[in-house]
Amino acid sequence: MQGKQSVLVIDDEEKILSLIKSYLEINGYAAFCANNGREGMELFEKHQISLILLDLMLPDFSGEEFCRRIRQASDVPIIMITAKVEEENIINGLNIGADDYVTKPFSPRQLMARIQAVLRRGSSDRGKTRGLLSCGDLAVDTEKRIVSRNGEELALTRDEYSILTLLMSRQAKIFTREEILEAIKGDDYDGFDRSIDSHIKRLRAKIGDDPRAPRYILTVYGMGYRLGDTQNRRPAGDRTSKPVRRDVQ
Repeated sequence: MQGKQSVLVIDDEEKILSLIKSYLEINGYAAFCANNGREGMELFEKHQISLILLDLMLPDFSGEEFCRRIRQASDVPIIMITAKVEEENIINGLNIGADDYVTKPFSPRQLMARIQAVLRRGSSDRGKTRGLLSCGDLAVDTEKRIVSRNGEELALTRDEYSILTLLMSRQAKIFTREEILEAIKGDDYDGFDRSIDSHIKRLRAKIGDDPRAPRYILTVYGMGYRLGDTQNRRPAGDRTSKPVRRDVQ
């Protein structure tokens, strides 16, 4: 298995586990399989996992809870496999840290394509920006993938990290929700651009941004988001839309 990317598959249906394992191995991946969350967590801690395929309905605890636990310690890509097709369930899965989702029943070939796309995006993200990015007392070490404020390290999910580095890499640009979604999910992603608002809300809370008078991530009403000018911060109470509209030509 040396040199192969390893995929952890967690599903309580043996037929699905067997099918996915076969396709993974045919496509050159090493596969580790678990039929419950506890066993899945043990495999994750024991092996170097490149990506997780996660069923939401597990016998011991939910896939959502498993995802939350993983996100506390790692930004490993997670693709949720679910029979829950309602938009609310899908958005919730994305908001708690999933990178993509596949609904049952699914095509094994499509699943392999999504795995390859997610892993490709992750590899691309690591090569996009190198060095140190900063905005006031907020800093991102892109070599080590460490985000800090006033020297204190912050724990961000993979998507939160991707959004922050995107905004910090082009600090004068206004990014639409669609551009942010495409940057963190890929242009083949069929998702919901309003889920970006939830990511931004959680990101602001983690970096200490006041939503009533944000310093780091500014909302350009009707357009999207951009990084704030921390050197020329407006007094609390001023509307975010006033300073940002001067940037629009």
